[in-house]
Amino acid sequence: MFRFEVIKVCKQSGARISRFYTPSGIIETPVFMPVGTNGTVKGLSPDELTECGSQIILSNTYHLYLRPGTEIIDKAKGLHNFMNWHKPILTDSGGFQVFSLSKIRQITDDGVLFSSHLDGSKHYISPADAMNIQKILGSDIMMAFDECTSGDAGFEKSKIALDRTLKWLKICYELSNDDKQILFPIVQGNIFKELRIESIEKSLPFCKCGIAIGGLSVGEDKSVMYDILDCLKEFYPSNMPRYLMGVGSADCIIEGVVRGIDMFDCVLPTRIARNGTAMTREGDLTIRNATYKDDFSPIEKDCDCYACKNYSRAYIRHLINTDEMLGGRLISIHNIRFLHRFVNEIKQAIWEDRLLDFKRDFFERYHF
Repeated sequence: MFRFEVIKVCKQSGARISRFYTPSGIIETPVFMPVGTNGTVKGLSPDELTECGSQIILSNTYHLYLRPGTEIIDKAKGLHNFMNWHKPILTDSGGFQVFSLSKIRQITDDGVLFSSHLDGSKHYISPADAMNIQKILGSDIMMAFDECTSGDAGFEKSKIALDRTLKWLKICYELSNDDKQILFPIVQGNIFKELRIESIEKSLPFCKCGIAIGGLSVGEDKSVMYDILDCLKEFYPSNMPRYLMGVGSADCIIEGVVRGIDMFDCVLPTRIARNGTAMTREGDLTIRNATYKDDFSPIEKDCDCYACKNYSRAYIRHLINTDEMLGGRLISIHNIRFLHRFVNEIKQAIWEDRLLDFKRDFFERYHF
């Protein structure tokens, strides 16, 4: 049910275009995956996502386990049916949310006891529980249950978390026996290259058709993330997709692709949209600012998204500043479309063996 093939390698950079075959459809990589935390990409319908060019979305095991609960989704015959999205879905394991959202938690080698961020109720999730929840959700890609350490964790804490993640991976692997779902192990190890290399080497035997790099883009400087990706590059398997978790800005995507990454996800494009910020080729544009009150041009002149074809900066600014939902929706549509267009341009540069030239030209225009 799962197959991966590389169809083009850039002679200039070594970056690649690939096709990842899943039960719910073919994903062409590099790919950006919008995040639908609660079974929806905030404010957007499946039809709008399809119109934007989305091939796959990510949903959150932790949040869906708490609300509406696996019983409801099971009755709906899985998450695809529940949310009316019939392209591929990736579900994270809930590990990151357990460690980042729960104020009270107790971690053992067997699992995690935690308090819900919603009502304080007590819950316990083991690696087996994380797998069983994802099986009920019916996602195409399941993530192994892992322990993600904070950016300021020292070597000893990071080593303990890595060992625990590897122990949990073996349990997850043994339970991932359904040919309609594939398991991605997660490389951990914080900012320590020695631990990262140990993690990827010990995870590779459990890689069926994909591997993820977690625990980055969690507060560390971007240069540190790039350094870790450089360190891992020679260890990546060539015959499966590589997924960098939680990364979704244009600069990080292009830096990731030239370092061998195929898949990206992030809440960033819709989160900043709701606050009135649009992504553009020159950098972020804060539309709520007064300078755009009588600017009747589109968010971005060459953009083909619904928002840019039909509305002006001035109107969208008005919507944002009057707390009208349409404002955040329009910018979300633009931001998702922007990232898909950007990735398509990266693919074109790979086809033409000029990705490093494309990267140089991009950063000449892009302002942080």
